[in-house]
Amino acid sequence: MCLLIALFQLVPDAPLIIAANRDEQYERPAVAMTVLQPANPRILGGRDEMAGGTWLAVNEYGLVAGLTNQPSAAGRDPTKRSRGELPLAFAAQKDAAEGVPAVAAGLDPAVYNPCWMLIGDRHSLYSIGIGQRSSLEVEQLGPGLHILENAPLRSGSAKASFVAELVKQERAAQANQGPEATVAALEKVLRVHRPAVAEPRTDDSGRTWPPELSAPCVHTPTYGTRSAMTVRVPADARPVLRVADGRPCEAPFRDASGLWG
Repeated sequence: MCLLIALFQLVPDAPLIIAANRDEQYERPAVAMTVLQPANPRILGGRDEMAGGTWLAVNEYGLVAGLTNQPSAAGRDPTKRSRGELPLAFAAQKDAAEGVPAVAAGLDPAVYNPCWMLIGDRHSLYSIGIGQRSSLEVEQLGPGLHILENAPLRSGSAKASFVAELVKQERAAQANQGPEATVAALEKVLRVHRPAVAEPRTDDSGRTWPPELSAPCVHTPTYGTRSAMTVRVPADARPVLRVADGRPCEAPFRDASGLWG
């Protein structure tokens, strides 16, 4: 997953809304939405068919856990465990306030490839960094708009700043500020394939990134946005999930909430 947008305690009757685009190599097999765990709790999300796990998991209680990869000049270390296990581990918890510290205390960051995560529910939202340190970097976030891409939260990246401005513009254009209209506004943002920057950039590791990767919806010959999801967590009901199986600028969003059963 390369883009996570969280609106936390900003929208009446929807304490948490998540919008996400998943970017990956086109040839890597995946399922955009399925039942990841049938019960105790029931968990829905996409499934990586190569390494297992998921990039975004949602449980029946309203806890959402998603991740973005930390780029590395050397690429993914195949000797380490799949990052896709992590959203499932957190989504197995009933609530974020108790579940995040409990799971974090038992994780060894060294056994996973580096990533960043957002984990939250109706009452709390957390940012987690999993990298080269001996312990996880856990931060509780306050109400607001939080945007996570393949960079640390609040890094000031061009992509995060661009997406934040798009979200603000789309929300300001809403005649209705309710949950469904807000989800529709976020889905419009996920469809944008205009890059945030015009020129390639080189990161601290010396790796060069084409400008297309700075767009919310990524298009390159071999890599890009494979699917999209929005999650609306109501105040007192199961989450409402909408999924685009493909680039959201081309594939329609469809309601997947029937998978709760």
